Order: sequence, then C-alpha cells, then structure tokens
Amino acid sequence: MTGPSVVIIGAGVVGAALADELSARGWSDVTVVDQGDVPATGGSSSHAPGLVFQVNGSKTMTEMARYTAEKFVALDSFLQVGGLEVATSTQRLAELRRRHGWAVAWGLEAHLLTPQECAAKHSLLDETKVLGGLYVPTDGLAKAVKAVDAQLARAQGRGVRVLPRHEVLDIRTQDGKVCAVVTDHGDLPAQVVVCCAGIWGPKVARMAGMELPLTPLAHQLAWTGPVPGLAGQSEEATRPILRHQDADLYYRERFDTLGIGYYGHRPMPITADEILAVDEAEVMPSVLTFTPGDFAPAWEETQALLPDTQKAEVESGINGLFSFTTDHLPLMGQSPDVEGFWVAEAVWVTHSAGVGRAMAEWLVDGHCSSFDLHECDVNRFEPHQLAPDYVRDRGCQNYVEVYDIIHPLQPMEHPRPLRLSPFHPRQRDLGAVFLDASGWERPQWYDANAPLLDGRDLPTPGPWAARYWSPIVGAEAQATREAVALYDMSALKRLEVSGPGALAFLQRITTGDVSKSVGSVTYCLLLDTDGGIRSDVTVARLGPDRFQVGANGNLDLDWLERHRPADVFLRDVTAGTCCLGVWGPKARDLVQPLTGIDLTALKYFRGARGFIGNVPVTMLRLSYVGELGWEIYTTADMGLKLWDTLWSAGREHGVLAGGRGAFTSLRLEKGYRSFGADMTFEHDPYEAGLGFAVKLDKGDFVGRRALLERKESVRRKLTCLLTDEVVMGKEPVYDGERAVGYVTSAAYGYTVGRGIAYAWLPASLASPGQALHIGYFDQRVPAVVAEEPLFDPAMTRLRG
Repeated sequence: MTGPSVVIIGAGVVGAALADELSARGWSDVTVVDQGDVPATGGSSSHAPGLVFQVNGSKTMTEMARYTAEKFVALDSFLQVGGLEVATSTQRLAELRRRHGWAVAWGLEAHLLTPQECAAKHSLLDETKVLGGLYVPTDGLAKAVKAVDAQLARAQGRGVRVLPRHEVLDIRTQDGKVCAVVTDHGDLPAQVVVCCAGIWGPKVARMAGMELPLTPLAHQLAWTGPVPGLAGQSEEATRPILRHQDADLYYRERFDTLGIGYYGHRPMPITADEILAVDEAEVMPSVLTFTPGDFAPAWEETQALLPDTQKAEVESGINGLFSFTTDHLPLMGQSPDVEGFWVAEAVWVTHSAGVGRAMAEWLVDGHCSSFDLHECDVNRFEPHQLAPDYVRDRGCQNYVEVYDIIHPLQPMEHPRPLRLSPFHPRQRDLGAVFLDASGWERPQWYDANAPLLDGRDLPTPGPWAARYWSPIVGAEAQATREAVALYDMSALKRLEVSGPGALAFLQRITTGDVSKSVGSVTYCLLLDTDGGIRSDVTVARLGPDRFQVGANGNLDLDWLERHRPADVFLRDVTAGTCCLGVWGPKARDLVQPLTGIDLTALKYFRGARGFIGNVPVTMLRLSYVGELGWEIYTTADMGLKLWDTLWSAGREHGVLAGGRGAFTSLRLEKGYRSFGADMTFEHDPYEAGLGFAVKLDKGDFVGRRALLERKESVRRKLTCLLTDEVVMGKEPVYDGERAVGYVTSAAYGYTVGRGIAYAWLPASLASPGQALHIGYFDQRVPAVVAEEPLFDPAMTRLRG
C-alpha cells in the first residue's frame, strides 16, 4: 500500500525517523520538507552533542530512548560507550539509587558503582570528589546528523521524497481538514501533515491554528582544547558519557578534547518567530553566540571534578537552542481542530527514533502498540496551560530544574495560584497545605486537624516518603472511618453529554451498560481499538438524554469529542461546578436532616437531584474512600454556601475536612484504581482487575473485538502488596534476585496498619501469600501479595 499523501515538516532526527518508520510500514507517498540543507538542516539536531542517557522516571521515555539507542547502533550512528552519572552529595547518591530502581523496573541494565569503580570507568574523574555512580552500559553518543542521513536514505529507497531548501509558509485547510502545505516552491498536496519542526514548531503549528506549549531555550555547550589525559586518543570516545547533575553538568569526549554541557546558567528563552532564517544565521539558526560569563561556574566546577582539565582551556562554545515544554514531555498527536494535522515536537535526540516509531504506528494503525503515549499526547493540557506566559514561565523553570531531585508530590511554585475551588477560603482558614492538581489548589492535609493526633499511634515513614507528608494525614484517614469528612473533589473533570444521540454514543464509547433508568450511575472504561484502557469514568444519567461523565482529564474530553456524532453535545462543566465528597459512617446523620431526598432509599451507585438547605445539588452515591456517603455537586457560585451548610450541621457529628493524603490511603485500602498511575493505555481491563466494568453482552463498543482476544491471554496483573515500609511508586519488584514488575501507587493504610503498594506482576506471581521484595533506594523491602480489597470486602459500609 502507498497510504495517504503525507508531508513531514522538518528533516531533523524526528522527521527522518518518522519518514523511515512510515515507509517501512508501506506508506510511500511521503514527502519530507525542510527550510535548510539535508542532513544538517540547521535545527537542534545539527548541533546536538548526542548524549543518550536512557534512564527516566517515565517508563515510556525510557523505552523510547532504548529503541533509539538500539536503532542507531544498527544504523552505525551510535557510539555505545556507556553512560555514567556521579553523585557528589548524599542526596544525589540516594537519587541515583532511585534512578537505578527505575532502570531495573523498566528492564534496563544498570549498575551502582563505588567511587573507585567510577574512576575506573572514567579516568579523568577525581574519585575523592565522588560518593558513587550509576552506570548504564548501553548508553552512549548518538551521531544525530549521521542518523538523519541514514534514515532518510532508507526512506528514499522506499519512495519517500526529501525536499531541502523548502520553507513552509502556510498550512492550507478545507472543511476542517488539511489539504496542502504551502512552500516557497509551491503547494504540496497532503491528507496528513506532521509537524516535526522542533524549535520552529510553535510557528508552524500556528499556521494550522494550533498553540503548542513549547519554548525554545538556549543551552550552553563548550569545547576544550587538548586535555592531557586524552592525549593521543585515536577514537572519538572511549570513556562513558558523564553526567554531574549536582552541578548541572554533562561531558563527552571528542578525541583529545572534551565537550561540556551546562544547565546551571540563567534561562535564555526565545520565541520561534525570533529565530533567524537559515541564510541569515552566522553558523546555523539553532546556534546563538556563546556567553562566557554564564559558563564561568561550569568551568570552575569542571576543573575540580576532572583535574586534568586544569591544564586545558575552553576554546569554543555555543548557546544552542532546543525545545522545552511545561512538563518535560514531548508533544505528540493530532490537532483537536484540524483533521490530519499532527505534531511530533519537543523531542530530544535521546528519544527521537522511539517517537518516530510511535507516530508511525499511531498514523498507520490508529493507535500505538509499542509505547504508552498518555503522558505525551499533545491534547493533555488544560486551557490555562496554553497561555503564552504560562508556557514561557514553566519552560524556563523546567530548564532550571532539569537536573534537580524532584519528589513525586513536589508542586510547581510559580505561577500559583491559578485555579481555586469555591471552598478555598474555608480550606485556607483550616490551615490547608495545598499541592497542585492541574492548576487547582488541592489540600493535602489540614493543620487544623492536629488535635486529632491525640491518642493515635501513627507510624512515621522514611525520609523520602515523609516529604509533603504529615502525621495529620493518618489522623484524617482514621477519623474519616470513625465519623464524617468533607473532601474537595472539584479538581476532577466533569463533562456533560446531552442530545438525542447521547445514550447511543455513550453505549458505543464506554464498556459499561448505561442504558439504565434516570438516576443510575455506571462505572465504565474508555478503551482504544486495541482494547487498551484510555481512562476510567463514571456516567450518571441525569435525564433521558443528559449525562454527567466524571472524567480524569483533558484527554478524555478530546477522546469523546473526536468520536462524538452530530446529534450529541459535549460540554466541559468543571469550572462552573464544584464537588464535595461527604463520606464516613456518620455521613447520613449529617446530610439527611438538610435535604428532602430520602438518603436511605438512594442506593449505592444511584443519584438524585434536590437541595441541601438552600443549595441546589446533584447527589451521587459514590465513594472513593470506601465509606457511606455521596459526591455532592452544585454550581460554583453556591459552593461556599454548600460547605458552610454542611460544616455547621456537621459539628455535632465530629465533621472534619480531609486532604488528598488521607484520600489516597483510603482508596488504596479499597483497591480503587487511579488512571495514569495504576493503569494506562498499555493495559487492558482484565489485567487491571476491572473486568467487572466490561459488559460484553450489551452490543458492540470501541475495543470490544480486541478485548475478546486479550481476555484469553492475561499474562500480568495489577496486584496488591502489603509491606512494613512505605514506598512511593515506580520501584522494581523482585522475586528473589529477578526483577519481575514495578510499583504503581503506594501509601500507608492507616486502617489496616500496613504499607500498601499496587504493582504490575506476572500473573503467575499474583496469588495471595506470594512473598516478594520491593527495591527501595538501597533496601529490599519484604512484600507479600494480598487478597483485595483490604478493607470491608463485603461492602457493608458502602452499602449500609
């Protein structure tokens, strides 16, 4: 097959990889255009130092890097000299142990080294400055321009056209679809356009009416003159690429000289429109003038860590442009507004071939089978996250923090606050400690609940797990199970689906049977065509043709919008509404006197509309904490009144406000899954323990055919583990000395009195009683597979 007519904009490492991967899958009607020469186009790929460190906290990013390294080795475009990260502080040494855990969890060979072993790997190191290191033997140096040339040559051999010196002037559309790319050499007809323009990405995307949250930033790269310790070296590199993250530095050899990359200088952002044209730039458009003053601290630190450089000089340098996003992750996917316009942006050489493969699979097959792309989808962002000031501020801050040790709960510091629920004034009065959730200020715990600590024996986790934690978290969790608590659920996305086709649409797009009476609530999954989980949602039928969907984020909105027929209306109502979870054994005692709704008659997974005091509400009998109670929704203007009404009436029942820390502990005791952490696009319902949410007998739905096959071959399972030590997530799980899986969500269960960790394991090891270990920093934490749910397995508290 030749496939549709495709134009790839940008012939750097991403565009070249995509052309190669598409043509390998039979799509040969592909044209690659670039404003520069090929293969050295003048973009970031042309000056990239090429260091490929594969280990990443993201499983997807690690797998993309591994594929890139393997492919470039096969293309003779990679020097596999290994990668060494060194620690010069105890905090960094602990971080390297955490990173080692990621490598093991994601199946990448990695070794923790002593200072002496570090020096043996890299003879320029002063081992007295080093406390330890992390070594990955398959890391190395990507020869980016050579890789571009090799991949484009293979693509051209399959019929792909490559057009250098073609500047893109516009993207032509017709009836909401791309139809051509306008260049200074004429129009190129296209059914699919993929923007791989790198630092020019925002400029090109705007031609299709799309705002990309990408900021080009200058990054310093300097080259020394001859270094005595490298004298006579005939090969380009023999020692591992080296990273000194405590000082924001990395190093690579080039025969007898050394390249030094530095992230410790001030952010130097630029807009895509300010980048010079190919023929205007002195060296190339992506290379700006070196600023020696910014580099001075880097050189001083380099001479301390690598003493042989004291006998060398910095001979040249650049401030090279490359792309940063607001969350460190690539931008991949199709425009929400223009059919056929796709982007593969903010991709470094490290992940380039992996991204090329992912995009090719997505385009050809309709989904990506090699990598889980939920973190990378360009449509993941909330509207405020596309504001130019936000994009620039977050891009600059991410540059500053690129080598920082970031805790999983660490919130961004600026810009805040952005989104406030109506309950925020009362939460602030109660001493809420706020963390960030998609821009929302969400309480993690409340200092006002400190008196609840009296008489409670609450364990203190280790130093890493104790960050962004307080013993008040445990007190709030226990008190919720004893009395009644208010939980702010406003940060969860709420969508309204209505119209004459709403029921048929939801039947088709979800796994659940939502053709129930008005007032029903159904827990469902959204699946891709391959049966992978795209999200889990609740669908409440508020009227014959009106539903409320409790969703996870903007990707759910985008997915529903792409599949929505003309007789269905879809609206994001999150900003105009709010939600309180009122949960605990005394919840009915608190709420019933305030409403005319018969709460005893309102059964589990049913909803009703009415009033609480003077506040019009929708009440859904759901509970993410495993206790009696309701999600109570009202309009944003009535939110504060709702809080005050419940708070005033709740005093006699011991009402408290609960934070997200307690919520997480309580949900894990009940075994409730969290999309994005416990399951993602790569998992199916039967693996994730969510087969009950799939109604195969209701008729056809998206993903059903694939599920029928996957149901018969469940090889891994999301499994509950009990531990005596609190872990944080993404740690490897061992059966003896063999790594067999990884942790997803984890917390301490304050009701069951044990640490809880959910993990993906082979089905053969998922039986209750199976003894395992979790790799946590330098510890092996004993763990045992447990029957779930851990709390109230008979559901008596939920249904009471």
